[in-house]
Amino acid sequence: MRTKFKQQGFTLLEIMLVVSIIVIILGVAISKLGNTTGIAKAMRVQADVQAIKTQLQLYESMNGFFPTTEQGLQALVTQPQNDPKPTRWYQLFRELPKDPWGSDYIYRYPGVKNPGGYDLYSAGPDRQADTSDDDLGGG
Repeated sequence: MRTKFKQQGFTLLEIMLVVSIIVIILGVAISKLGNTTGIAKAMRVQADVQAIKTQLQLYESMNGFFPTTEQGLQALVTQPQNDPKPTRWYQLFRELPKDPWGSDYIYRYPGVKNPGGYDLYSAGPDRQADTSDDDLGGG
């Protein structure tokens, strides 16, 4: 006496259909999140530039002038030895931050893009100043 059991399960076609739907959903989700690293790097540049600007304003309020282009941002780390020498110098950074691509921030005083003040920006992903890519930051 044999008893037949009805086998239940999914067919190969049903499994493939479900896997295909999951792959499509994951593909759409990944494409929506595609440039999050670019956005995060741009936000980091803005934060670094703002921090450097704050220290430059403090330097200027203590000495009456900003560091020259030759002195550069290094004047916030070590006391400048060339003119104009600051009368009241304090170390404002232990070390200067690097941009997300590992390059130094670009500082010019007086500025080229901002003649009444200074230029301060990152060269961007191509690591070349004043090129066609979007240099990030501000003056």
